[in-house]
Amino acid sequence: MKVILKEYVYKHGVAGDIVEVANGYARNYLIPRGLAVKATDDALQLNESLLAEAAIRRQELNDKLIEVSNKIADVELAFGRKAGSNGKLYGSVTPTDITDALLEKTGVDINRRRISEKSLRELGTHNVTIRMGADLSPQVRVTIVREEDLAAYLAQGELPEEDDIDEDAELLDGMDALETTEAIGEDAEAVVEETDVEEAPAE
Repeated sequence: MKVILKEYVYKHGVAGDIVEVANGYARNYLIPRGLAVKATDDALQLNESLLAEAAIRRQELNDKLIEVSNKIADVELAFGRKAGSNGKLYGSVTPTDITDALLEKTGVDINRRRISEKSLRELGTHNVTIRMGADLSPQVRVTIVREEDLAAYLAQGELPEEDDIDEDAELLDGMDALETTEAIGEDAEAVVEETDVEEAPAE
């Protein structure tokens, strides 16, 4: 169905635009909410005044999107998450996490559907694209560090060296394995002492 927009409608246009939409979308949403009218001959004639305003409103909208894009471009957002020794997160940083952090840092409220990336699941810095318009796609930098390193990162602005992370993780893994082996050995000795069983001669 062809309709004439009376207000800005996301992904469709601004007041005065004549657009083709699904019949159900027009009848059940746009028209009942006063966002559009059916593009009849009479409506098109009455729409002439809106057409002149449409170009102005479209430019105003574009200017606003440019302003917002410039405000969020290259902004860095830092998150602390638990992660394994391979850098994989025990969870993720979601588009909602990013939009909430962006709102808190810049005051810009972005719909999470404008974020091109899916949930992030690895440590490191990720460039995340925000789709503001056809020709406007600013990027924000999302840095994910280990939960225990977040305060230090925010204070210094430097990521811990991956080699250091890997060495620390390997060291901890090795210590855990050693402690487990020692515990098993001690338990085995205790069992032998309690049962007082002699070893059978080797065949």
